This record gives sequence, structure tokens and C-alpha cells, in this order.
Amino acid sequence: MSQQQPRTAVLLAGGLGSRLAPFTAVIPKPLVPIGERDSIAEVVLQQLAHHGFEQIFISIGYLGHLIRAVIGDGSRYGLKVDYISEDQPLGTVGPLNLLKDQLPETFLLLNGDVLTDLNFSGLIEEHTSSGRTLTVATYPRQVKIDLGVLDTDPQGQVVGFREKPSYDFYVSMGVYAMHKRVLEQIPENQAFGFDQLMLRLLEIQDPIGTYDWGQGRWLDIGRHDDFAEAQKTFAVDRAIYLPWEAQSSNND
Repeated sequence: MSQQQPRTAVLLAGGLGSRLAPFTAVIPKPLVPIGERDSIAEVVLQQLAHHGFEQIFISIGYLGHLIRAVIGDGSRYGLKVDYISEDQPLGTVGPLNLLKDQLPETFLLLNGDVLTDLNFSGLIEEHTSSGRTLTVATYPRQVKIDLGVLDTDPQGQVVGFREKPSYDFYVSMGVYAMHKRVLEQIPENQAFGFDQLMLRLLEIQDPIGTYDWGQGRWLDIGRHDDFAEAQKTFAVDRAIYLPWEAQSSNND
């Protein structure tokens, strides 16, 4: 990345946050508090600044005026924050077309409801060196099926049985490093999701990279279970997510 291009991230904050209702009836999801003095958006902005990001674009829609009022111009985080407004919902990657003249060659895109200690600078550096169009930050998750699962053959005969099995997956963390040429695959002026982008890149055989963060922390605050976990543990684990605060206190 050239020195003339500030390290840039796009924060998606325009959704309705319906999975987190009723909290989001009056507060946009990125501003839902996870600590006594922190919202998820404020934690993410501090992390991005620590990792050398300078320019942040925030895509807003539902209750966007509240996000503007709280975050402002980003100067108190050492960032330059600009806003793009979605006149209609554009999905998870559709808003990027509103920034096609402002995005640098390489940038991060992240959901506004992610609590993680992800190495954002490591992600974008690995992505840049790979030359790929898209790199997805991934995390291991185990899903337990609380039912007995039958395996059957084409004739409907049972050939296997598992009682309450668990399955291991690598899931998207909602944080992506992208090359600007990704815009070639995103239609303008219509909703377009990350799932659609993935399928399109797979269809044209444009290799997609992954950045595994299994050694770290990740919670999807849009899920009630993860939100409850964040409420319970953030104060205790604050130094994991914002370690430079503790370092600063020790230096003082």
C-alpha cells in the first residue's frame, strides 16, 4: 500500500439490528453498550486506530443520526470519520459502490457488531501480500444439534444414527480485507450481500483467502447469546480487547 493512501476501513452500521430487538428499537446496534462507558462501535474504532488505520467510512441508515452524534468526526480516536447514507438498504457489500471514488486500492470492510481482538493490521498486510481480491477473517465455531440425527439411504432406510452430535465449522467473522477491484462484482443501486459476493467470486474462480483467528476472541454482538456473553465478560477481559490502555496506565 502506498504511503499516499491512508489505511482505510468501512464500518457497516446501517442495519435495523432486528436480531437484537428490543434493544435496537431505540438504539442502533453499533451503539448498544457492552460496558459501563463503551459501545461496540467505539471499541472497534479504538482498535482500528491502534492498528494504524486513519480513514474510516461509516455506512449509516436506521437511526444514523445517533451514530453521527456519538462518533462525530472521529478526532477523539485519532481518526478521520466520514459517513455515507443508505437511502435504501444496500446489504453488506452494496454500500461500497457509494465509495467507489474514495476507496484506496486495499481496505477493510467490517460489520458494526463485532467484538474481537483480531489483529486488523495483520489481516490487511497478509491480504495485500497475497494479491487476492478478498480475504475473510475466520473463526472456529461448534454447533450442537440437540436432537437425534438419522442417516438414511435413497430408499429411506436408516444406515446410521447419532445422538445430539456436534459439528465444527469455520465461520466468517464479519471482517474482510478487499482489493478495490471487488467493486466490479457488486451491482450499483441495489442490495447486495456478502453471501452473493462470495458465490460470484467462486463462480468466476477468483481465489478467496482466509485469515484464521482461532487463537483469539470473537463475539457477534448481533446474536443474543454473544451479546449476553459480551455484557458478562467485557469488563473482566477489557485488557484483551484494549491492551494498550493497561500499558498506558502502567507507564503513568
